[in-house]
Amino acid sequence: MPRQPMIVGAPVVLVIDIQKGGFLDGYDIGIPKMTGWRANMGRARQVIDAARETSTPLIFFQEAHRPDLIDFGRELDGAEGIHCVEGREGTEIAVEETGYRPGEDYFIRKRRYSCFFGTELEILLKGLKAQTLILIGGLTDVCCHYTFADGHQHDYHCRIVGDAVGGSSDEAHAASLRAMEYLQAGAVRSTADIVAGLAALKSAA
Repeated sequence: MPRQPMIVGAPVVLVIDIQKGGFLDGYDIGIPKMTGWRANMGRARQVIDAARETSTPLIFFQEAHRPDLIDFGRELDGAEGIHCVEGREGTEIAVEETGYRPGEDYFIRKRRYSCFFGTELEILLKGLKAQTLILIGGLTDVCCHYTFADGHQHDYHCRIVGDAVGGSSDEAHAASLRAMEYLQAGAVRSTADIVAGLAALKSAA
């Protein structure tokens, strides 16, 4: 198959789990983070701002679990501790850091890693006539990776912004990017690539 264009058809930006706990000093979010995580989230904001400037739809996701922990399932069997519990400050979307606009941006709360699993995402994407999904946020190797895989299997063109996502470790981040590139050649793009690509779409409109 020939390498596909970076953006095919109508793009949508998926802002995955950029939540307040990652920015609160001393706050135990229960999830390990790679070095440079905050810098990568700063570049995620650049993608968000570029999407706004080009009228590209933004869908913000919040992982959240009920306080009685009934919906954690097998999530605590691995390296993660209790995390993203409803009602805790750190679980809220990081509004200041992302520029999230409640009531204007699309918002989906999810109970599992993939943004597709048990949510209305597929219905929303059909309504938006989306063809290309641009992923930013975290974790690269968990929620972003599983969302990418599900998007791939739903036949979307998936692009992961490699310097605007953050993994559980440097090694896991790099390995996950390689795995996504394996599924779709040209999937891993930089913030600069995506910002320029969105601007080009606007200029061509």
